[in-house]
Amino acid sequence: MINLLIADDYLLIREGLKKVLKDEPEIAVVAEAVNGAEVMKKLEKSQANFVVLDINMPVKSGLDVLLDMKRLHPHVPVLMLSMYPEKTYAMRSLKAGAAGYLSKESAADELVSAIHKVWAGHKYISASLAELLVESVANDNQAGEPHEKLSDREFQIMCKIGEGESIKNIAESLTLTLSTVNTYRNRIFDKMGFTSNAELIRYCLTNNLVWVD
Repeated sequence: MINLLIADDYLLIREGLKKVLKDEPEIAVVAEAVNGAEVMKKLEKSQANFVVLDINMPVKSGLDVLLDMKRLHPHVPVLMLSMYPEKTYAMRSLKAGAAGYLSKESAADELVSAIHKVWAGHKYISASLAELLVESVANDNQAGEPHEKLSDREFQIMCKIGEGESIKNIAESLTLTLSTVNTYRNRIFDKMGFTSNAELIRYCLTNNLVWVD
């Protein structure tokens, strides 16, 4: 039996996913989490053996939760769910240990098959992501997008700044010191050639790296 934990901060998304899964006899939603910090607690308290995890979670990001899970619950598969373009986050998620990556746009059509494929021990990627991976291999000798040279932590902090978060809030949410976050910010500016937060924010918006309500 697949005992599912759904982690997403939006109630409508969680309810929509449960509706998609309600007629699946082999899948039961046994727990829900509304922020990244809750995921690990709910894993300990429930019988969940599979996690569908939104990449953009408050308190603790989906990528950070994924890294914690690979360390503490390595046998629990994680299917990452995201509203961001696959090219932006999919490879980072898969390299971090996700068993699959699914966009929210295609979740209604692909969620059930994705869960079953991952539960069977395979990786799940959409047809569109497979095409991107083929293109990536074909263009291996060509330079990728500038943000691809950032580390996961640098990329995460860049996106948070791009969403308008202050250095203080970023430090608190990631449990880092102000000086550490500023050091990451300086590295990002050096690698990306930014001279101001305005340039960074413009880059993030232009490349669909952040979601602005």
